[in-house]
This record gives sequence, C-alpha cells and structure tokens, in this order.
Amino acid sequence: MCLILFAYKSHPRYRLVLLANRDEFYDRATAPLQFWQDHPDVLAGRDLEKEGTWLGITRGGRLAAITNYRDPLSIKADAPSRGHLVADFLLGRETPAHYMHRVRLRANQYNGFNLIVGDTTGLFYFSNRDPDIRSLAPGIYGLSNHLLDTPWPKVREGKNRLATMLQSPTEPTSELFFDLLQHREIPPDDHLPHTGVDFAWERVLSPIFITSPTYGTRSSSVLLIDTKGRLRLWERTWTQAQPEPRADGTQYYELIVPGTRDGRSEAGRSNDLREPQAKQK
Repeated sequence: MCLILFAYKSHPRYRLVLLANRDEFYDRATAPLQFWQDHPDVLAGRDLEKEGTWLGITRGGRLAAITNYRDPLSIKADAPSRGHLVADFLLGRETPAHYMHRVRLRANQYNGFNLIVGDTTGLFYFSNRDPDIRSLAPGIYGLSNHLLDTPWPKVREGKNRLATMLQSPTEPTSELFFDLLQHREIPPDDHLPHTGVDFAWERVLSPIFITSPTYGTRSSSVLLIDTKGRLRLWERTWTQAQPEPRADGTQYYELIVPGTRDGRSEAGRSNDLREPQAKQK
C-alpha cells in the first residue's frame, strides 16, 4: 500500500472514510478482496508470494492497513514480510494498543513500515521510523511512504480533495472516491521529495495513481463505516495494459459490525463496475 487517505470521526454520518491505493510490481501474484478460506472472518486481498496483506477488515470490526517507508539504503534482504503485521492483527484478539506495543518490541526486524490498526474502540498509528504509538484523534489524515501526514504532494492533494468531498452537501458516491484515487497529475519537480531513489523514479512515484511499464497502482480501495456500524468495502483491481492500466473488476462487500444495531451481517460481491447491491447471507 502506498497511499492511504482517511477521515476519522470527521463526518456526521461516517465514523471512518478510508481511501487507499496499493502500488506494486505487476508480476507479483495477488488475490483480490475476498473472505479468506483458511480464516473466514478475514476480508482482504492477499499477497500470494508472502501470504500477508496490505489492507483488511474482519466481521468483528477489526481493521488494519500498512504502507512501506521508502528508505532504499536501509533495506534488509532477510527481513520478515510487513504484510504479516496486518494479517496478524486481523487474526488476533488483542486490543489495538496492546498489539502496537508488541509490534514496537520487534519493529527493528522489519524494513520500514507505517501501520494503522483499529476496532470499534479506537484507531492507532505506529511506524518503526518513529518511537511513538499514536492514538488518533478525529481528523483527516494522509499516509504515503514516509511518516503520517508528511506533506508530500500526493498526500496534500489527496487530503484536500477528500476534505472538500466530505464538506459537500451532497454525499459522495463510491465512484467519486475512486475518481480521487485515479488522479494522475505529476507535481512540479521542485515539489518532489528526495527519498533515495533516482529523480526519474521520484516522478513516476509522485502521483496519487501510479503507472509505469513494470510497477503501478494494482488496486484501489474505498472503505466506509457509518456511525450505526454499517461497513461497506469496495476494491477495484487494475491490470497492466499499454498505454493505460485497465480496470479488471470491482469487489464489493457490506456487513454490520457486531455490537451495533442488531448484529446482523450482510455481504455482496460485484465483478462489474456498477454500484452493486448487497445480498443477504
């Protein structure tokens, strides 16, 4: 995951609005969003190379997401997969705060990461490039491949666009959120960060939506959790195609988090690009 934009307790209807793009090499095998057969409470895509994930939820309302911290000079070739930091939280029962404290004890084993975990009680952020665990207050946040709210152009642009959408008297649709995630404008060279990769690669990596012959945005996710516990999650996958990436399908799921309303659970799925209707399970 290379960009996460989210509004936490900042909208009268939604407890959480989270938008995310996962950027990865096109040849890395990946399973799309689905309930895992070996862990049927977990709803997430899956990296088939290391068996971890970049963003996921559970039927019980647990949430986790991760981005890499870009620091090519400090890469450890034998480090464990960062995707397991997401999967382990989703599979566990620890509170978000306790889990983050346990991650911090072993954080130096991993290459650079930014981790977000939460449940119905709160939302937390930790990076192994910063010693502090943060319990997040209500607000609008942006996270790319540096620390939370580092003002890279894509982060500033994404946060501003998300704030404008949430302030509109008309509630944004999932398609409008996907439009935000497909923004491809490259910032001016003098606005680009210097992260240790060559400048041509900085340009490639600078937009909200990334395209290149070998690496780019592989999936876009929209997660909405309202104040009554209704959770909706869309994932749109992208296939490499020259000269433009091609939308390969949209997965959609909806459920009610236990402990909210009457605890019912619903799920639906769509492989086309229309707004899907949830199906009763």
